[in-house]
Amino acid sequence: MIPHNETMMLKTPFYSRCLAACEINMWEDWKGYTTPQAYTSVEQEYFAVRSNTGVFDISPMIKYRFTGPDAGAYLNRLVTRDIRKIGVGRVAYTVWCDDNGQVMDDGTIFHLAENDYRLCAYARCLDWLMWSAEGFDVTIVDETAEVAALAVQGPTSCAIFKNMGFEGIENLKPFGLTRFPFEGSEVMISRTGFTGDLGYEIWVEPALAETFWDQLFEAGKHREIRPIGGYALDMLRTEAGFVQAGVDFIPAEESIRTGRSRSPFELGLGWLVSFDKPVFNGRKALLKEKKEGSRYAFVYLDVDGNKPAEHAFIYSGDKAVGTVTSAAWCPTAKTNVAFAQVEAKYGKTVLRDAWRKEFLFDFGLLNVFTHWAEGPTRPHHTSSCHKWSYIYYPSYPRDKACLCPQRSPVLVSY
Repeated sequence: MIPHNETMMLKTPFYSRCLAACEINMWEDWKGYTTPQAYTSVEQEYFAVRSNTGVFDISPMIKYRFTGPDAGAYLNRLVTRDIRKIGVGRVAYTVWCDDNGQVMDDGTIFHLAENDYRLCAYARCLDWLMWSAEGFDVTIVDETAEVAALAVQGPTSCAIFKNMGFEGIENLKPFGLTRFPFEGSEVMISRTGFTGDLGYEIWVEPALAETFWDQLFEAGKHREIRPIGGYALDMLRTEAGFVQAGVDFIPAEESIRTGRSRSPFELGLGWLVSFDKPVFNGRKALLKEKKEGSRYAFVYLDVDGNKPAEHAFIYSGDKAVGTVTSAAWCPTAKTNVAFAQVEAKYGKTVLRDAWRKEFLFDFGLLNVFTHWAEGPTRPHHTSSCHKWSYIYYPSYPRDKACLCPQRSPVLVSY
């Protein structure tokens, strides 16, 4: 009999260090790789990122390399964003669609050098990429196993990298990338992440992965650096307002039932669609949707009480108008937050029934869904999504709100 720890699951280049740090032995499958769900305490790992530095192994992330004279033209044809505006040494978040304008995946494009790009994605789609490359002089390689990667996130992450000797790292701007010599080779560092906090992602050859981990944790030992698992990362990205493929939407290629896939507009990602480009996958369908309207709206929920909202239905009266896709307790704001997809007409309207009033406000990047309780005494209410607080004043009519730009949640009693 094969021991349970010798299964066919793949191991990342950082696996030995993750195994040594994982005290509670909670693991999950990420694209065939064994990765920790949590190392010790989920909330401690969450606060490591918000207060100090947390480290997450992102090596299983799918990574494709595009090189050749037509690499840029090919990618510009593929994705919705105009990557001609992404200079060498820059990174951009984008999505790509099928011919019907439905999102196949989202990810980041790294412009490494002239005619040299890396695409990091959720889903494996090498066959589709190769078919789409017909007529372009471009070479596409799956380099997932050839590149080890870590997300180093939190307010002290920059200081830790400086302790490692990466001088000038403080000058790296958001969505920028740079390289430093490391153990006779080099490490690439990008100022990117999935937590909404100051942070970086490092990219290094697998042979140097354990050495980098050891030096990173040695440099950060006085700054409370700690590894974090998938549960803490999910809390962080939900709080920050980042969607997750396979959770908040079904990639078009994986969708089985008609109508289950979503467009960029239906995911609140319309800002990623550049109609200035004459041709890209799904352009005709997206132009039509922009003119005629979307089927769904993607909203950010502030959930009262302690009840979990995962997979809950959202009702207007007796009619189900949407579903929750992601939900998490937000320790910073001391509230439950969630994402949901609702029918488009409910994305900007006020819903009323005999027992509660539900207000749906659209502020552009995020839609915020809030609840009111009826009764002789109305409870205080606050809503926060890390960057903004929404304050409801008692002197205002109930369908009015004041938007206040501040980081901390504000509590207003009625």
